[in-house]
Amino acid sequence: MSEIKHQFTQYIRTLQNEICSALEKIDGIAKFREDAWQRDGGGGGFTRVIEKGNLFEKGGVNISTVHGELPDPIKKHFNVDQGWFWAGGLSLVIHPESPMVPTVHANFRYFELYEDEQMDSRVDAWFGGGADLTPYYLWDEDAILFHSALKTACDKHGDDLYPQFKKQCDDYFFNSHRGEARGIGGLFFDYLRPDEERSLEQWHAFTKDAGNAFFEAYLPIVKRRMDEPYNEKQKYWQEIRRGRYVEFNLIHDRGTLFGLKTNGRIESILMSLPPTVRWDYDFHPEPGSREEKLLGLLKSPREWV
Repeated sequence: MSEIKHQFTQYIRTLQNEICSALEKIDGIAKFREDAWQRDGGGGGFTRVIEKGNLFEKGGVNISTVHGELPDPIKKHFNVDQGWFWAGGLSLVIHPESPMVPTVHANFRYFELYEDEQMDSRVDAWFGGGADLTPYYLWDEDAILFHSALKTACDKHGDDLYPQFKKQCDDYFFNSHRGEARGIGGLFFDYLRPDEERSLEQWHAFTKDAGNAFFEAYLPIVKRRMDEPYNEKQKYWQEIRRGRYVEFNLIHDRGTLFGLKTNGRIESILMSLPPTVRWDYDFHPEPGSREEKLLGLLKSPREWV
């Protein structure tokens, strides 16, 4: 196993443990259930799910390290007749019970490509990932805190990274069929290969810092909003907006579509979907309401920091 592959594997295992412990502590009641699984063809992972808690209605923090021959869709994508791969990553989605606490998503991954089945000669490698926030009721200071924490992580590795990856997030997490963003963005990066400015080791360090920023970016917002009162009407609005979340994941999200097309583990892939969702016909919030204000904000990206 290459040094970066080994280090990244250890990193996502540690990050999974630390995130799950922190979320269990805040929830106070629910515990993560772990499913260990094996992939046909090579590798496997650990899916951890929390449900019906005091604070978290449903969430998952998954890690996997898989390897083997490239699936046909990836061969087609890279225009190769044969190839072998190793991929490792952590993916999380947290859906709180309270509509005052935002949903959060994050993913951090590393991919290696080989020409031979022994996988001892790497021909390509890259990092990808990011984090984004989906509020149902927005406080500007929460958006500023989230983006500030991610920008701080980026700035350690160059002041060019946050503007670039923030824009990529705004562009990616967009429901084009609705003409609105899924949430208020964050970071999105992919295919981070060695270049004239940064080595693969430097991209590795950046990806780890982006992952570690989750604690400062999200947990303080949870603590701020977890005791905010809410009513049935506001919970209803949350479920309407969750419908948009589902639409993005099943129509546009590359990771979800890739997993479904390559015989991925369905329970792990669909872990990202919320437990209760609504699709009311031609639903519109009341004019001048906080709900309408949020919809207006989601029509075009905003600079938060």
